[in-house]
Amino acid sequence: MKYFFYLSLCCVLLVTGCEDNSRDSDTIYIGGQINNPETDYVVISRENETIDTLYLDEKNQFGKDYENLEGGIYTFKHPPESQILYTEPGDSILIWLNTMSFDESLNFSGEGADKSNFLLDMFLKNQNNNDLILTYYKIEPSEFAKMTDSIKEDRLKTLDRLQEKSEFSDEFLEIAMASINYEYYDLRERYTFLIRKYYNSFAEKIPEDFNKYREEIDFNNEELQDYYVYTNLIDDYLRSKSIEACTEKHKDHKKCFDLNSFKNIERRVILIDSLSEIESLKNEFLDRLAAQAITMSENQNRLDSVMNLLGRIDYSNLQSAKNLAEIQRSYFIGNSIADFVYNNTNGEITTFKDFQEKPVVTFVWSIYAPAHHRWQHSIIQGLRTKYPEVEFIGLNIDQNEKEEWLRTIETFGYNKDKEYQLSKRTVSKKIYRKYLNKILFIDSSGNIVRGDIQLGSPDFENDLLEFINN
Repeated sequence: MKYFFYLSLCCVLLVTGCEDNSRDSDTIYIGGQINNPETDYVVISRENETIDTLYLDEKNQFGKDYENLEGGIYTFKHPPESQILYTEPGDSILIWLNTMSFDESLNFSGEGADKSNFLLDMFLKNQNNNDLILTYYKIEPSEFAKMTDSIKEDRLKTLDRLQEKSEFSDEFLEIAMASINYEYYDLRERYTFLIRKYYNSFAEKIPEDFNKYREEIDFNNEELQDYYVYTNLIDDYLRSKSIEACTEKHKDHKKCFDLNSFKNIERRVILIDSLSEIESLKNEFLDRLAAQAITMSENQNRLDSVMNLLGRIDYSNLQSAKNLAEIQRSYFIGNSIADFVYNNTNGEITTFKDFQEKPVVTFVWSIYAPAHHRWQHSIIQGLRTKYPEVEFIGLNIDQNEKEEWLRTIETFGYNKDKEYQLSKRTVSKKIYRKYLNKILFIDSSGNIVRGDIQLGSPDFENDLLEFINN
């Protein structure tokens, strides 16, 4: 079916005149087909700015010529999923995917597609690195260094083979080399964090030049600001530097690894504000850190400290932060949420106290963050089996999208009796999305016990056991 689509679409391109899209042309063609589409459109964007919205036809196909696009990394989004592609004038990129397995099924073909396929392959391999880190971070630094060197060498050989066949432009080769380097940097950065937190005896064996790559990090690379490998590395770098600054001054190193503490977030905010001059890139991190600092605030003093910090750095989205802060005041420790209103899966309006019979852990999710909600529910399922004395409740924020919410629950087999949806919302869903990493521990009376915890953190179960035992 996939190859039949390629053949038929190429015929369409010939009929519509796209046969002139050679490498000597100034135009770029982007088209394709979506199997099992979630929406009737796709969005092409760059640097967080929408370039175009393309609507699917009756065959779920789309396509358009662009005469003024510059070469570089673009984001291709079919809500709620997205991925990057790389294109240059003269390219004709054909995209095929099945939403049931978005990243794994995604395939680029046509003139210039090898570039996007290389970056996609890097993405999938990088995802596998998440498991690699968790498996191998316990080995000694010298062994891990050999492993990362081997991974980098393998990536370089792959790029060399493709270059011989495709003769990539210098511009793309620069991007491809950066993707390999930044993946390598990030593996070492994450290893450094895990070793120093959990195996400090190994940390003493880290060679002096283990993190020498930090000297090569460019915090002002406009071409890479849409690229997840680059932004992941910066995020992990900020985390590591904040912890290192703390351990140099304080004897209690354990507290330095609390990533939700105000001091930790403050150091990261000040650091990215000083390191990057790209406003869009800097704001991406500041938005994320501001949301984390606010949603993890458990009292008014902490919230005031956060708002003062954002004011000091002249944060551009201060009003949005103030709106979020207003919501957060309802989630301070000791507050009751017993009368908060939700919809259950039967379409009935209910309050929190109606379904609470024992201590509760709530997690927030959205149908428009599919990878995230699948990850959340996979963890929660294990916790429900392990800790039956606690009620684990999923709270969906996609108000007025009942059918889509119910379809998602059905598709992924989530427990209908444990899922609820917001019934009332006083601010935009964009603001509520800031709570997707928020976990609340709530006692049997509906009072908030803790709200500064993130699902999936290494200390989560220890915090949960403390909550159960108290």
